[in-house]
Amino acid sequence: MRQTALRTIPDFMDRNAEEFGTAPAYREKEFGIWQEWSWAKARTEIEEMALGLIARGIEIGEHVAVIGRNRPQLYMSMVAAQCAGAIPVPLYQDAVGEEIAYVLQHCSAKFVIAGDQEQVDKVQEVRDRIEGLRHIVYLDGRGLRKYDHSEMSSMADLRETGRGADRAEMERRRAQQTGATTCVMLYTSGTTGKPKGVVLSHDNIVATSKASAEFDHLRRDDEVLAYLPMAWVGDFIFSIGQAMVTGFCVNCPESADTVMQDLREIGPTYYFAPPRVFETQLTNVMIRMEDASPLKKKLFDSAMAHAKTVGPKILDGKDVPFLDRVKYRLNEILVFGPLKNTLGLSRVRVGYTAGEAIGPELFDFYRSIGINLKQLYGQTEASVFITQQKDDEVRADTVGTPTPGVELKIAETGEVFYRSPGSFQEYYQNPESTASTKDPEGWVATGDAGFIEPETGHLRIIDRAKDVGKMADGALFAPKFVENKLKFFPEIYEAVVFGNGREKCVAFLNIDLTAVGNWAERNNLAYGSYQELAQHPRVIEIIRGHVNSVNRSVAEDEMLAGCQVHRFLVLHKQLDADDEEMTRTQKVKRRTIEEKYADLIEGLYAGEDEVYTETEVTYEDGRKGKIRATVKLIDAEVVPVKAKPVTVQVEAAE
Repeated sequence: MRQTALRTIPDFMDRNAEEFGTAPAYREKEFGIWQEWSWAKARTEIEEMALGLIARGIEIGEHVAVIGRNRPQLYMSMVAAQCAGAIPVPLYQDAVGEEIAYVLQHCSAKFVIAGDQEQVDKVQEVRDRIEGLRHIVYLDGRGLRKYDHSEMSSMADLRETGRGADRAEMERRRAQQTGATTCVMLYTSGTTGKPKGVVLSHDNIVATSKASAEFDHLRRDDEVLAYLPMAWVGDFIFSIGQAMVTGFCVNCPESADTVMQDLREIGPTYYFAPPRVFETQLTNVMIRMEDASPLKKKLFDSAMAHAKTVGPKILDGKDVPFLDRVKYRLNEILVFGPLKNTLGLSRVRVGYTAGEAIGPELFDFYRSIGINLKQLYGQTEASVFITQQKDDEVRADTVGTPTPGVELKIAETGEVFYRSPGSFQEYYQNPESTASTKDPEGWVATGDAGFIEPETGHLRIIDRAKDVGKMADGALFAPKFVENKLKFFPEIYEAVVFGNGREKCVAFLNIDLTAVGNWAERNNLAYGSYQELAQHPRVIEIIRGHVNSVNRSVAEDEMLAGCQVHRFLVLHKQLDADDEEMTRTQKVKRRTIEEKYADLIEGLYAGEDEVYTETEVTYEDGRKGKIRATVKLIDAEVVPVKAKPVTVQVEAAE
């Protein structure tokens, strides 16, 4: 090996190529066929890319933006940038021109590696505003033949240039790198303002990847499906950090439309998905069961009722009566096995969800059918991992205990702080935000409110600190708790609850067009648009039943009983990242929605029956337009309880 110590991601690439070079490193489904790269082949292509970048003029410390869907060559291009001494900056593939322009300007990107014509076009659209951008490299050249190639070239050309280059300069640059060298820069989702560039070192990524992989006993023969945005820190850790440290294979789907089919074909053993993906999968299951024969539906309902009582216990290795265990195994043969196979989760040994809180009902559903789904808590600034759940300590109401090497403490305000080997170096060109987030002792403010259970050491997250408040009577207001319960129902896609400083809570809801559209088809209900279906009286009555059910559940929680939804509406449009109502990671921009739909909120609190509203929207081609609608405002049934004012006080962990 050329490196005696494994300090950087390229060092691990060398180790993998030399110790198990014929083992699969990447796979990609293209034209219906799985293509495979061994570790030895991947290293060859990575080095050719790196040498090509150096020959084209990339300098040490410069930024290389990478944008496109999950593809092995794009993952390899990020490692190639590191080999060349540059810093990869992945962007969200669905980002629009303005978002791309901001990131490219902010990091002063010198090179862009784009997946296809769509991404090239978005960069070209804003190129005159990006000072210093020298070259664009594209992977898929379809549609680009007649473009001006004076400052653009294909990945094949870049590699061809690299094949004839002298390796000495690349070796010199790599020899200068240490664990403190910047590994990647990832941008935050920007829920409260402009995204910030989070600078992470090789030490951050390697230490976190090692600790988390050892925690869950990840192995070289594990398989993952890389389908989440490459710009998201979780994908970087799973598909580059842990993949390089552990040596497992990263599989890339053919397209966003084939993810579920590709998931079934690969059968990953290590799987991560945000709650939204698990919600969608469950919705699809419920839709299929609604279309099933009465006998199949009765069998499914009976099996699930039994699974909820014994499934999690069996998964955790606890004692379960013999007959219950036999019944569960029989249901597994008849129901759970085929269901897990349909979901593509039959082989999952370790499954995680994170990004936002997952509803307990949703969490329990997957564990009850035997999927080892756990929760982790993390953020970009931590290189993902802050806490994880041990296999024998999995609960729906906590996010586990600190990942090895991580320290936790709770501030007097209730905000969670951590200190870890994965803690970021700085926010790029933003010393003020860096200083306000990370103190001189290395403690990082998460922005989340929570507490540590003294008996178990488990961390419980209440909500974003900025979102947690009090009702007018002093009762605790934690909207995410209620929103997650609402989103458990297949018909509800998104929920936003308001009530801070008010006497009661109200909610905006989005219907799930797939689930509700399927219901409408079965019931011969004609509709012409999302707006028409969302405002249909029968649909609203279904949603009202779900809100009432959630209120009964919330009323059982003494601390949060005041968060019951008194009134709600079904929005006339879906919340959309292109309309700046959500981030690219599908997190709600609560403040933006409050301002944009202030008339609807006031209508709910004023007791009005309906409100006429006009909303600006952005079409796929970038044009602006307006949607006009009369939105119905609905009363919900509230369980009479006296919510007690609550003050959570937790001593800081030593």
